[in-house]
Amino acid sequence: MDICPIDDISPPATPPTFTHSSLQRTLTAHTLTSHSRPTQRLRTTSFNELHPEFQFDEDQLLHLRQLKQSFQQLTSKQKQYFLHEIINSCDNSQLTYLNDLIAPRLKIDFLKELPIEISLHILTFIDDPKTLARAACVSTLWNSLLKDEATWKTLCMKHQYRRRNSSICGGQLLEPPSQRRNFSYREYFKRKYNIASAWAHGGGKVKVIEEGFGDGLVTSLQYDSKFIVVGCDNHRIEVFDATTAEKVRTLEGHEGGVWALQFKGGEKYDPGRVLVTGGCDRDVRVWNLDTGELLHVLRGHNSTVRCLKMKDKRIAVTGSRDTTMRVWDIQRGALIHVLLGHQASVRCMEISGHIVVSGSYDSTARVWDLRTGRCLHVLAGHYTQIYAIAFDGHKVVTGSLDSNIRVWSAETGQCLATLHGHTSLVGQLQLSGSTLVSGGSDGCLRVWDLQHYECIHQISAHDNSVTCLQFDDRRMMSAGNDGRIKLWDIKQGRLIRTFTQPAKTVWKIQFTDTKAVVVMQRRRSPDSEEGKTVMEVHDFDVDDEEDYSPTSLEMLIDTN
Repeated sequence: MDICPIDDISPPATPPTFTHSSLQRTLTAHTLTSHSRPTQRLRTTSFNELHPEFQFDEDQLLHLRQLKQSFQQLTSKQKQYFLHEIINSCDNSQLTYLNDLIAPRLKIDFLKELPIEISLHILTFIDDPKTLARAACVSTLWNSLLKDEATWKTLCMKHQYRRRNSSICGGQLLEPPSQRRNFSYREYFKRKYNIASAWAHGGGKVKVIEEGFGDGLVTSLQYDSKFIVVGCDNHRIEVFDATTAEKVRTLEGHEGGVWALQFKGGEKYDPGRVLVTGGCDRDVRVWNLDTGELLHVLRGHNSTVRCLKMKDKRIAVTGSRDTTMRVWDIQRGALIHVLLGHQASVRCMEISGHIVVSGSYDSTARVWDLRTGRCLHVLAGHYTQIYAIAFDGHKVVTGSLDSNIRVWSAETGQCLATLHGHTSLVGQLQLSGSTLVSGGSDGCLRVWDLQHYECIHQISAHDNSVTCLQFDDRRMMSAGNDGRIKLWDIKQGRLIRTFTQPAKTVWKIQFTDTKAVVVMQRRRSPDSEEGKTVMEVHDFDVDDEEDYSPTSLEMLIDTN
């Protein structure tokens, strides 16, 4: 549409020059010309040009305008009747068109209409993080609302994302580091949720170590954030870097198989690590794990050291096939007490505070005071050897070849309950809070509630004996002589997934909330019966953000 002639808007060939008088004359002439030039009318666009899909003649358009004006003058009830008659006159295609026209106009962004405090409160009722992630894509307003930290703090609490470390294997229960600078509950939730998803679906990174073990059978395993320590029956202790899974060193000195080990330390305010090992050569060795230096060789047992536990970096207790237990000062390398009383091999023990409990092949368990070396109680009731023991400072739980589990009071020595259900040796026990999990040679896992002494879940987990088990407040892992490792939902008692490819033999498993280590024997080839030792390190914390600081203002939750 041209409002001015072409030559009116064309630039001059050369810029004009003006004196003061010529400029005045030019302005005056322009004013006169503009007043004398008739005003041009803009061309209007017709209805049919604006809406080519609708074609009306002038009479029809006039009639529609009059009809619209008449409709606007009706009362509300009259308008409803008029619309009722119009709709009854429509066919299906017209009703569909009407629905498509009306539906978007009836949609209201309720969060936009409400006060922001109420909108944020409504969002706290959404439990599913995937729903929140999708909601953040609805609009800019919803996205900004979902950046509010209160929503994600509530979600962290609902999903119980307050614990950084597993309650098993010495992990300390910690609240999320909300006092740190730039802490974000949203980023913290994202990290924890992605870790849980990786556990459930097999995500994360897996490092496989096939070299470094020789032909030894693996007897013991422990790891923390820095080291993975593996004890073998070939007299060696292999130390690996927990992050890279590369071998750090081999500790040599034992003259027989290493059957038990434990280390302490590695905490923020206590970084030095002390390792204690024992085995078939009857010696107990104390090592500086960080440097590999041998600190002490403790002698006194007359047979294989079958089990050991550290109270702290100063006190360790060992149990032997010579029927005795010994309490050592591992800082000085000196014997403190010899605990006499068992009549057969000491098979297992646990420490809590100043109390140590032991289980023996003499079918009894005993409660000892570490400070005095005195036996406080003899727990007699099993008919055959005790293979497993658990202790939380109050209750002692024993598992035996007689297929029964007994629960005892550590204070009185009284048998509180006998748990029946397994049909063979109970060789695996773990106790946390009021939850006990047992594994037997019948291939079954049982989850018990010790408040009511009831079996919550009975799981037919393996085709052969359960050789390893561990659980935390979310999941449970088990391994069996069938060579399979399985991951379970401990609250529902259901299988989550098979954890890794089947092995010939699974020797040891251990996990925390972000990592799992499995040591097993696999066949060298599908047709060969010859095996090789393999270690898998599964890391589920792929981001590994130590400060959980927000890296983006966008919604980053992985919903896959």
